[in-house]
Amino acid sequence: MKKIFIGFSATIILAAMFAFTTVTSWKIADGYSIVFATNGVSGIFKNISGNILFDDQSLAASKFDIAIDINTINTGNGMQNKHAKSAEWFDAAKYPAIKFTSTKIVKAGAGYAATGLLQAHGISKEVSLPFTFKKTTTGALFEGNFNINRNDFKIGAAGGEVGDVIKVTVSLPVIK
Repeated sequence: MKKIFIGFSATIILAAMFAFTTVTSWKIADGYSIVFATNGVSGIFKNISGNILFDDQSLAASKFDIAIDINTINTGNGMQNKHAKSAEWFDAAKYPAIKFTSTKIVKAGAGYAATGLLQAHGISKEVSLPFTFKKTTTGALFEGNFNINRNDFKIGAAGGEVGDVIKVTVSLPVIK
């Protein structure tokens, strides 16, 4: 009987700990930046949306679910923008967003790494994206730099004037 009571008590204590652990829900604030660059082309995406649940003290319960609108690509050249949205490249009519949904977030060095599915051009691949998290006076800031090989997602033809590896730099201010 004593063993049952101890087991029951431990279960209640663990349940209470998890019940009171809340993960902060962050809203993407103005001033974000999604910059990409490679040989032959560079630019920005002007629209990002999604849900961010993140607490640096509760990484197991944290999650990113983000979408970047392909139709907001801006390379600084109208013809290049139109070409990037075409079926030859991103095929924005068929695949209007690049999506990332995390499956795991862990501490990694001085920052963090979000592992999850990156979906672009109808193809999903597991990736690990490094980022930092800094609290600010008005909320917080997520920042990350990583490379993506466009051939992994069959975006454009391999080789040519545009480099295969795309450097992506993200700065994402958030508020509660």
